[in-house]
Amino acid sequence: MILHVAGLGPLIPPFIKLIEQEFPGEDHQFWLRGAKEKYPVHESDKVYVCSNRFFKGARGYFRLLYQLHSAKKIILHGLFDIRVIALLVMCPWLLAKCYWVIWGGDLYQYTKSSEHWKSRVSEILRRYVIRRVGHLVTYIDGDVELAREWYGAKGKHHECLMYLSNVVDPKVLEGTGARPHHKCWNILLGNSADPSNNHIEALERMLPFKDEAFKIYVPLSYGDQNHARKVIKQGKEWFGEKIEPLTGFMPFEQYLEFLKNIDIAIFNHRRQQAMGNTITLLGMGKTVFMRSDVSQWHFLKGLGVKLNEIDNLDLCILTTKEAEGNVNRVYSYFSKENLISQLEGVLTK
Repeated sequence: MILHVAGLGPLIPPFIKLIEQEFPGEDHQFWLRGAKEKYPVHESDKVYVCSNRFFKGARGYFRLLYQLHSAKKIILHGLFDIRVIALLVMCPWLLAKCYWVIWGGDLYQYTKSSEHWKSRVSEILRRYVIRRVGHLVTYIDGDVELAREWYGAKGKHHECLMYLSNVVDPKVLEGTGARPHHKCWNILLGNSADPSNNHIEALERMLPFKDEAFKIYVPLSYGDQNHARKVIKQGKEWFGEKIEPLTGFMPFEQYLEFLKNIDIAIFNHRRQQAMGNTITLLGMGKTVFMRSDVSQWHFLKGLGVKLNEIDNLDLCILTTKEAEGNVNRVYSYFSKENLISQLEGVLTK
């Protein structure tokens, strides 16, 4: 049995369906925790959702402890749940068969640790687990290097896209591309209301262009809503009606249609984040600005993708040749065929 341990979020229901479709002969079981009302999954003898209620939740973790020992492989979809981490600390013999799928936010907890005792204890436990986990799963080499540098990780690296959000479907994006120069640029800033987007710093970098014709769209429907209000307030003060906060959730198909009309995307994260958005936009031939000191910059440049640096922010788009080159490189690597091939390497070997 292969056991998947994950928080229930937008990536997991499509992943479960993918596993059921592509690996029907394998015994995959899923132990999940989160809001199934928000991210519906069909519970069965293969899919278990741990309750948030105290006593039912406690029974759920006892169930997990049994499954951890029964599993041939343990796939850890991110390392966020301190209870799961504590179980692994108490049962270190399990770590050799654990595959940590690095999400980014879990890795970069290293940079957020504070002097509060809870944070210090959490980092001690995380370091113990990460140092001994047998396998590291990510398609970004830079994240593996950071895991080894920050936590002393010794596990074997497996290159894998892992989720359908990291796949570009040519049929879905057919007919998209960089729009020719026109009267008003459509600019996307960030991917959520998380402060790690560094929205206000990016807006400040745009002040020299405030008199030019553009519209700034800022996705703020999920994440820190206190931060979202600060971004909206500052954005309105600086740019007035040129800033358009996106505070409501969009269905995936609607969001794709929205992205097709974007000219320039600005991702000012200081860590690996927003890769699904980045890949989709590059696959559409859009111009993407990001920091050059983040792991995804080096990964994408290694694929030959043309990126623009935040430090050199302007309102120019890629040439047709550059955009077409990006589209071809993105379609070649971020394909469903490549995802399935890489998953086979992780799950069946």
